[in-house]
Amino acid sequence: MSDTAVKDDRKYSKDHEWIKVEGDLVVIGITDFAQNSLHEITFVEISEVGTVLEANNECGLVESMKASSDIFSPVGGEIVEVNTELEDAPEIVNEDPYGKGWMFKLKPTNLDADLEGLMDAAAYKEFIESL
Repeated sequence: MSDTAVKDDRKYSKDHEWIKVEGDLVVIGITDFAQNSLHEITFVEISEVGTVLEANNECGLVESMKASSDIFSPVGGEIVEVNTELEDAPEIVNEDPYGKGWMFKLKPTNLDADLEGLMDAAAYKEFIESL
């Protein structure tokens, strides 16, 4: 999996979600490794704006021709925005998982503590290479 993109400016979960801190919000999506594993994504569903999550709570679903996979929030907080473009064009996740394919934005409740449980880019690269 050495051809899998991993961005240095975010943290990663063992469930293959990424988070990027932007001001007082956190942007969350699935990694390049995850979208590669799923292949052609055909459906994305995320919990509604206003949903309050604990870290590692299930908050959505990604389906492809090959499989379906739950989405988990790596950090706790309240969903403040969902990427509605993915409803009509779920393939954006395949094309740009770290950019336009983001899934939702969260106002975190305990970010520092939640970040401690996540991997940096180097640790995530090691993790996926061990799979």
